[in-house]
Amino acid sequence: MTTTASVRAWYRPMRARRPDEEHRSATPLELFFDLCFVVAVAQAATGLHHDVVEGHLGHGLVGYLSVFFAIWWAWVNFTWFASAYDTDDDVYRLTVLVQIAGALILAAGVPRAFGEGDFTTITYGYVVMRLAALVNWLRAAAGDPAHRATTLTFAAGVGLVQAGWLVRLLLPAGWLIPSFVVLVLADLLVPVLGERRGRTTWHPRHIAERYQLFTLIVLGEVVLSNSVAIQRGVDAGNERLWVLAAAGMVIVFAIWWLYFDRPNPLPPASLPGALFWGYGHYVVFASIAAVGAGLAVAIDHDLHTGHVSGRGAAYAVAVPVAVYLVALWVLHLPGKHGLGRVLFPAAAAVVLAAPWLPAPIEVIAGVLVVLVAVTLVMRHRTATRIP
Repeated sequence: MTTTASVRAWYRPMRARRPDEEHRSATPLELFFDLCFVVAVAQAATGLHHDVVEGHLGHGLVGYLSVFFAIWWAWVNFTWFASAYDTDDDVYRLTVLVQIAGALILAAGVPRAFGEGDFTTITYGYVVMRLAALVNWLRAAAGDPAHRATTLTFAAGVGLVQAGWLVRLLLPAGWLIPSFVVLVLADLLVPVLGERRGRTTWHPRHIAERYQLFTLIVLGEVVLSNSVAIQRGVDAGNERLWVLAAAGMVIVFAIWWLYFDRPNPLPPASLPGALFWGYGHYVVFASIAAVGAGLAVAIDHDLHTGHVSGRGAAYAVAVPVAVYLVALWVLHLPGKHGLGRVLFPAAAAVVLAAPWLPAPIEVIAGVLVVLVAVTLVMRHRTATRIP
């Protein structure tokens, strides 16, 4: 017999959750949210891949970073809000499903954004996601009087910036890039202003787990690119692609290992530190997804189906790998001394030199293997010194 306590409510007041809540982990709804967002990530990586292969590097890079910002920023805002206010009632679930629908609209607009420079559909999808988030901020303002100044600041900021994104669609072409930069900065400023009115009660371990899970989602796109390499190698009878696929898989394994090597990399407790950590992961996520696009470019070069040089194809892998290493070094390895202080930047420098060497993708894979091995040795030596 089902008890009243076990029945999920259709609506309950949105109270702030405790930041020290025990056994806090990602919910099925959060996992579903991430799973649906992978479609948009895949579309962004595909757009970057096609532009680089066709020799439109500048256009592809601008489009990719712009689209990925919309994906990442909607995910970030949902994640931190849910950590502080997830009620799991029916109304909350519906608003999250609306955000997922917005992500799918955004994903549908990615090809047109890359092909024609038309960001209209992407903007509509982004605004749908953010306005659904606005509803939840208003719910939090109604249900949590102690944090009402904070939640209303978030609600007002989100609403004003979304109005700005819609107005941007009416601007002449010459204003599009400057207005994009201004609106991105405005979006990033909203949490800064909101949290200064009073800290939301996000859960550090829950946030760390959510970032780890999204890292896995993005890594899945790189695995998909590698799987395509194997498939195309079999279809074309190209043995070289088997070697490239093996090197690509080693790169994926190393990226995963390096991110998850440090147990429980919690965000800093201070507001500036938490913002830097949370915002800085844009570079981590975007660079990982770009590695998948780079591997696809390398495949096309080996199959002679693109217009990019061998060195250009190698840099399509080397640059995002190097950026990932530096970002990880900055965000996850503070306070390192001695060899640990220079290890990751040195590895990034060698990776950037790899396109000038024979078999550059294999060299990059080798550098990452050495980096993983050295970090393992350093960690075990440190552990043996601890009494």
